[in-house]
Amino acid sequence: MYDFVDRPVVALDHGGRFLIWTLRNWVKALTEGQCPAAAVGPAFAKWNMIGGLPAFHQLLLQLNSHGLDAFSVAPVECRRVAEHEAIFLGLVNGLAHEEPAVPRDTLALLVEEDEVSAVYASLLQLGAAMRKAGIFPGKPSHRLA
Repeated sequence: MYDFVDRPVVALDHGGRFLIWTLRNWVKALTEGQCPAAAVGPAFAKWNMIGGLPAFHQLLLQLNSHGLDAFSVAPVECRRVAEHEAIFLGLVNGLAHEEPAVPRDTLALLVEEDEVSAVYASLLQLGAAMRKAGIFPGKPSHRLA
């Protein structure tokens, strides 16, 4: 999380920017009473991620319904990565490391205990789709712009 929080969105790689944009637009659509999956679907298609859309949508629904705390994102036009967005980026990025239990342990702090496995499964599916599309998010450079 700390690798991402308060970083400029433009300092993120394509995968990181994709996740920030889709997170923010998914939430925006939901709050406006629109179908969030339909709102972000074109971005998933553009980035060859359409196979990851169900996992992304399910993951956000799970975080919204079973989260221990309200999950919030910055407005679409915000230029910096917000705290919950950084947690989300850290979860996905954490799937690339040797200790895949770390994202699962983090999820245990974020969602109801009986939902951790289901949320983790959605996270794994999203990560796999991002790898397949070639946009798995890396950590940003350590330089703050």
